[in-house]
Parts: sequence; structure tokens; C-alpha cells
Amino acid sequence: MDNMIVKTKSLKKYYQVGCHVVKALDGVDLEVKEREFVSIIGKSGCGKSTLLHMIGGLDSPTEGTVTVDGIELEKMNHEQLAIFRRRKVGFIFQQYNLIPDLNVYDNIVFPLELDGAETDTAFIDVLLEALHIADKKISLPSMLSGGEQQRVAIARALAVKPAIILADEPTGNLDTSSSHEVIGLLKVIAKQYQQTLIVITHDLDIAQLADRTIQIKDGKIWKGNDFYVGK
Repeated sequence: MDNMIVKTKSLKKYYQVGCHVVKALDGVDLEVKEREFVSIIGKSGCGKSTLLHMIGGLDSPTEGTVTVDGIELEKMNHEQLAIFRRRKVGFIFQQYNLIPDLNVYDNIVFPLELDGAETDTAFIDVLLEALHIADKKISLPSMLSGGEQQRVAIARALAVKPAIILADEPTGNLDTSSSHEVIGLLKVIAKQYQQTLIVITHDLDIAQLADRTIQIKDGKIWKGNDFYVGK
């Protein structure tokens, strides 16, 4: 039985910069199993964020294919991709992207309301408790610490009950202790709700919390044993 939720085949993304062609991704074949926690590491500019954006349908490949949860992304139009992202993927970025005029609860349910979906208030309350921000429910983002804001961003990503969670340097603005706590909570919640988790990180300690670590080097998956992590 095929239990791969993510598949990329000969995935390429080339950019023309002046007279030069930048090969952000250069033939990436990747498979990720359902409910697997995968970390992606590599130097800045190696293509790891580009790969995440391709998996999440935020960008289109120059060549190759991306299949997520049985859906071939290249066969979808702009509107279909937008629906796919809202319903299938939970995005978590280094920048929290919270709406400053909305309180914690309203920030979390905003994507659901945007999609016209019914809000599972009991589930939202469970997320708030699990992420230790239940007492911040009516607080504005400006009243929260960086770690608390990131927890709100995580809750927002999980509120739609996505099949896959894509996190791009989600703890880049946090101290070491907060970073490990946030990743630990994210891992536990993803396991609890049987979600696939893919995290980009420059922190090897965080990467090692994953079931599997992939290194991207010069737009390719590195097959060697030496891991280099750094911005």
C-alpha cells in the first residue's frame, strides 16, 4: 500500500538572473510518508525553502511534478491551488504574520472564516490548551511574547486540520529554550492528530528531533553523511 503523502519527481526550479541561470532546485526526487516528521537542512540559498514552497503549492516548477495527498499540483489552476492550500496545508513561517487588530482567537479562526468553513470551537480550545495560550485568547498580538505569537501561528495552521504541516524556520526568532519547546509541542500535536510535518531549520538539534533529516545542497538532495547547517 502506498502511504506516501508527498512525492516530487525530477523537480526543477530555475531562475534567470541577468546572464546566469540559478538552479534553485535541480532534479529533486523526494517521498514523505503519512504522519512522518521530516526536517530539511542546508546552507542559505541551497533550495530548501523553494522545495517547501513547491510542496505547498506556493510556487510552480520549471520541470517535474509535485503530488500531495494524491493531488497532482501542476494539474490545478490558480483557484484550485488556493483551495488546496487552505484545506490541505498548514503553513508556519519564521514571521508570524498575525493580524494586529485581531485577538488570538480571531487570528486562529480567520482562515476558517475565509474559507467559509465551520469553526470547531472545541478543537480550537484543545489547541489553545496544548500550546499553553488558553489564557491569551482575547489578547492582541502586541501583548504577546515572541514565543506566544509563534504558538498562535501554529494554532492557526492546525485549526484547519490539514493533512500536512509545512514550517519554514518556525523558531528562527526565538531563543534556544523557546525554540525546542515550540518544536516539541508541534511534534506532539502533529502525532496526536496524525499529520505529516516537514520543518526547515538551521538548528541541528531541532533537526535531530525528526524521524528523518534531509540535507539540500546546490538544489539537490545530498546523499553524503556530512551535515552542514548554517544560515
